[in-house]
Parts: sequence; C-alpha cells; structure tokens
Amino acid sequence: MLRDITLGQYYQVNSRLHSLDPRVKLIATFAYIISLFLFKNITVYIIAGLWLFVVIKMSKVPFKFMVKGLKPVMMILLLTVICNMLFTKGTPIFSIWKITITYEGVKMALFMTIRFVMLIVGSTIMTLTTTPNQLTDGLESILTPLNKLKVPVHEVAMMMAIALRFIPILMEETDKIMKAQIARGADFESGNLLKRVKAMLPILIPLFVSAFRRANDLAMAMECRCYRGGEGRTKMKPLIYKLEDKKALACVTLYLIVLVAGGIAGNYLPI
Repeated sequence: MLRDITLGQYYQVNSRLHSLDPRVKLIATFAYIISLFLFKNITVYIIAGLWLFVVIKMSKVPFKFMVKGLKPVMMILLLTVICNMLFTKGTPIFSIWKITITYEGVKMALFMTIRFVMLIVGSTIMTLTTTPNQLTDGLESILTPLNKLKVPVHEVAMMMAIALRFIPILMEETDKIMKAQIARGADFESGNLLKRVKAMLPILIPLFVSAFRRANDLAMAMECRCYRGGEGRTKMKPLIYKLEDKKALACVTLYLIVLVAGGIAGNYLPI
C-alpha cells in the first residue's frame, strides 16, 4: 500500500501539460479545488469530471497510476460514506433495528465520494506533471507580493518542495524497514488494536531516525553550498508566460464560468 502513494511523485513523459508554466498549474489546481465546493448538485460534478478527464488525457499519465493513489485513503473514504449514510436525517429508504438510511444520506455520501475522488486525483496531477524545483519556483513567484508583509516566501516555498520530495523517499524507507522487520519475525497483522500499535514501534523508531538523518544531511549540504535564502538569488531558468500558458489560463477561466453557470442552473433540478 505504501507504494500506492502517488502524491509528491513526478511522472516523466512528454506532454503539453508537463510543458506548462508551474504557476499556471498551481492556479488551475487551486481553482479546480475551489470549484468542487462552490455548489452541491450533479451538474457541477459532471462538468468537473469532464474537465478532469480532459486534463488526464492531456497529461499522458496512465489513469491506473492516478487511481492507485486512492488506495491508501480508501478506509477514510469508506468511513466518510458510512457516517453520511447513517447519521444524515431525512426521508427514510431502509430501516432495520435502530439503523435508518435516508435519501438525503445516500445523496450526501454519493456527492462526498465524487468530490473526494476528484479532489485527490486533481491534486495528484499537479505533482505528477511538475518537478519539485518547478513547484518551488512557481509557488515563490505567485506569493512574491507577500514579501512586502515580511513573509519569508522563498523559505516557505522551499519547505513545501522539500516536504513533497521527501514523501516518496520516506514511503520507500518505510517499506524497506517493514520488510526487514518481517524477515526478523515481526507480526503486524494479528492481535488486537493495542498490540498492532505496539508492533509499529520497530518501524516508527528507525523511520524517525532515518528522517532526521536525511534532514541533517540535507541541511549540511545546503550550508556547504552557502545557501542563505532567496534574497539576491537569481534563477537559472526564469519563469516566463508563453502563448500556451495564456491559452491554458483562458481555458481555466472558461471552465469556471461554465461551472458557475451549470451550478446555478443545476440548483433548479430535482436531483
């Protein structure tokens, strides 16, 4: 399951989405996430789903690879669905003992599932098509106006990029530690919840030690290269908006207009 986590990974392939400016992809991702919470009707989810389908096709990243990233969060998704179905009051559909499933609960669970899946997949596309260095440069460029408020924009962007870069590394390290402990006779499956938590200690302790060691090595490497933050630093590859980037921003704007129009119209539908 650890290998199924795709957040923070970069999928190398030649596509139009990979070649876009990272600022455009960041803006488009945030706009897409916000658009999922603007309305609660089927029309909005159909429009957002079609947009996501087109973006996935443009990225040339295999759909199976993106869906694989949903496996680690399936338990959270299932728990959310069950809670919405059981604890949402409304028109009863099915009732047994003290358990009552309502029409509103099923509708809420369905919408939450669709929104959650599109949110995860939509966010994953950004990291799959953008390198950590590009994400750092793009985020720093977008947040540059905050420098006037004494916000350390460069440092914040650098921390986020390092965190994303460390996700697949730590997952791989966790997988190696688990296999090593299993080879030594460790059992992570049997027993009650308390025993399973105690069984995780031989994994968590070496993982924390390894994480701190990697962080210390990274800090020493940055010190040896005389890293002193973003003040006065230049870019090897400065970000410049091209014609394709402007077209992409226009498409994002058109998507938001269509979604808002569809959301308003969808409020008058019975579903």
